[in-house]
Amino acid sequence: MASLFKEEYEAALQASVTVYVGNMSFYTTEEQAYELFSRAGEIRKIIMGLDKNSKTPCGFCFILYYSREDAEDAVKYISGTMLDDRPIRVDFDWGFEEGRQWGRGRSGGQVRDEYRTDYDPDILWYY
Repeated sequence: MASLFKEEYEAALQASVTVYVGNMSFYTTEEQAYELFSRAGEIRKIIMGLDKNSKTPCGFCFILYYSREDAEDAVKYISGTMLDDRPIRVDFDWGFEEGRQWGRGRSGGQVRDEYRTDYDPDILWYY
């Protein structure tokens, strides 16, 4: 059963027009993301990741393109570039579903931020 799920997941990744963007500043706006990611192609929708408690941005988003080629260009050319003074990560995502916009950490934000050992000025609750 687990291998079937993995095969479905891999197939969804191969066909997806959605990318996940991580390591964003908490202050990056949807407009800034649009300006950068529209260079890779026509964007259908942007979903900003939000802290599930405060409903404020928490450092990630999903970009939905109209074509697979545009999503591939975003992963290939935009990942690692600077956005709002931070090097962002861009990876294929299997597809956005309602509810995935909320941070899943105990504090409401991203899980990875709860294990961070270095100071990050964009994470106001950290200290």
